[in-house]
Amino acid sequence: MKSGDKVYVWQETDWPGWRYDSSALAAPLAAVHRAQGRLLGRMAEFGVAQRDEASVRTFTADVLKTSEIEGEQLNADVVRSSVARHLGVDVGVLAPVDRSVEGVVEMVFDATQNYAAPLTRERLWGWHVALFPAGRSGLHAIQIGMWRDDHLGPMRVVSGSYGRERVHYQAPSAAQVDSEMETFLRWFNSETTEDLVLRAGLAHLWCVTIHPFDDGNGRIARAVGDMALARAERSSQRYYSLSAQIQQDRKNYYALLERTQKGSMDVTGWLQWFLSCLLSALEQAEIVLNDVLAKARFWQRWAGVSFNARQIKMLNQLLDGFDGKLTSSKWAKIAKCSPDTALRDITVLLDMRVLKKSEAGGRSTRYVLG
Repeated sequence: MKSGDKVYVWQETDWPGWRYDSSALAAPLAAVHRAQGRLLGRMAEFGVAQRDEASVRTFTADVLKTSEIEGEQLNADVVRSSVARHLGVDVGVLAPVDRSVEGVVEMVFDATQNYAAPLTRERLWGWHVALFPAGRSGLHAIQIGMWRDDHLGPMRVVSGSYGRERVHYQAPSAAQVDSEMETFLRWFNSETTEDLVLRAGLAHLWCVTIHPFDDGNGRIARAVGDMALARAERSSQRYYSLSAQIQQDRKNYYALLERTQKGSMDVTGWLQWFLSCLLSALEQAEIVLNDVLAKARFWQRWAGVSFNARQIKMLNQLLDGFDGKLTSSKWAKIAKCSPDTALRDITVLLDMRVLKKSEAGGRSTRYVLG
């Protein structure tokens, strides 16, 4: 290929010889390592129940957000129930099993809980089958449990309406995928003196650049990155969600991927962004841990009081960060009871000063923790 024909990074003559400026990464990498140490130290404050609660929250966020990045909305209650089942944690009434949710949860858990096991093509194929149990992505049938074959044309990342599409990226041809993934997996499983956090950032980028599957490449690449982070920390415990942070910075995530995949083998910029995102995820985890401790203290305070199941459910929702404003009508809908029953539940809690009316005005009275 002529040098002028080069568009994508995998067309570079030294592909996949990633390189980066270690001096430019030294400060952000040190900040990440310090934050990892602080988070580990914080966990010493926690009992088993609080660690379990933190894990449930983290894994739930990870599953929800890695799907949201791809535009897929999962039911939070179903995800939380599935996560709790996999962790063996009692979270009260469990939601029905949803096979599509189970698949994402199984992939995330296999990546982090079994981080020390080799990453193989068969393992990746298993993740792919778990993500698409019906063999379909939306309305379209896809090939599952195998590398893509490009039978419908080159694998491209495209946006825009029909006839006005914009090609953001074109992956290596299907004929190259097996050898490309063999090279990647050999590197991923090899012993190294390279900083393992940086390897996590490279693993994420490398996997999504090859784009080995018909669909699900982003979710699988993020799971591979999380597996590399678990190896870096030598821990299957998860108290922060990188996917949740990526979702918050989704626009920049895709823009930087595109620039990097159309750039040179120097990926210093990508790794700087990755470290910044990881640091934010670790800092956000501190907030989650504070919430978990506050929840534990709340229930200790009211340990001698007998609440009904609806009240326990709704109080836990408030403690977990209720989305929006709690009104009596929302209480009735979520707790699946009549409006009169919801109002009686709330009145009891107001009299006990467990709840109070929000100072914010509006057409409906709103309630917050007392």
